[in-house]
Amino acid sequence: MEEIKNKKLTAVITGAGGGIGRATALRLVKEGIKVILLGGNRVQKLSETEALIKNAGGECEIYPGNLTDFNFLFDAAEKIARENRVDILINNAGVAMNAPFTEVTEKQFDDIMNINVRVPYFLTQKLLPYIKKSGHATIINIASVVSHAGYPLQSAYVASKHALLGFTKSLAAEVYKDGVRVHAISPGGVYTDMVKISRPDLSEKGMILPEDIADIVWFFISNRGNAVIDEILVHRVGKEPFLV
Repeated sequence: MEEIKNKKLTAVITGAGGGIGRATALRLVKEGIKVILLGGNRVQKLSETEALIKNAGGECEIYPGNLTDFNFLFDAAEKIARENRVDILINNAGVAMNAPFTEVTEKQFDDIMNINVRVPYFLTQKLLPYIKKSGHATIINIASVVSHAGYPLQSAYVASKHALLGFTKSLAAEVYKDGVRVHAISPGGVYTDMVKISRPDLSEKGMILPEDIADIVWFFISNRGNAVIDEILVHRVGKEPFLV
């Protein structure tokens, strides 16, 4: 993988205060990629990720803030692109919610759509012109098993992740001739803080770990031959294969 290290790539990652985002950031800096951690109201968590990266000898910048505040999002995106090359974008930030369909409020619906759909959509739109300049242009959207299946008590979350996967497919079809590769990772239960809240019935045993998803992110980035994998679906070890 020395070739990638020599390219001095830079990756923008959302939702890196913990879970998949943090594990992915740590995985990429291990491979010599500079990471820019964008967004996160929990500044302490983002700073903890930054400290872990720098302790590991990695290069990192953080831009804490509310991703759904589009003034912040667009200003940060422009500053990042002005001061850095942008080779890779990983749209990881997301929220989940458990509630009966009849009890979901307009605000709850808007909140989940804003972070899970609008943020990756418009952040990608802002950064795409810069990503296109890279010889390693890669966009990875962290979708979900619920991008393919409907689970009870998760109607708003399911709708948002279906939308994210649909956006991913359409964007990939628009930009592949420009050399931009757009991928989706659709995991089942990953043991993160979000899953602990949305699925308190699950325990760590047998769950997908954030590091497992980080390895898949690295697979997409490091395997850039003629064979292209658009999406990887991931299920827990205890789940029956080929079912969502």
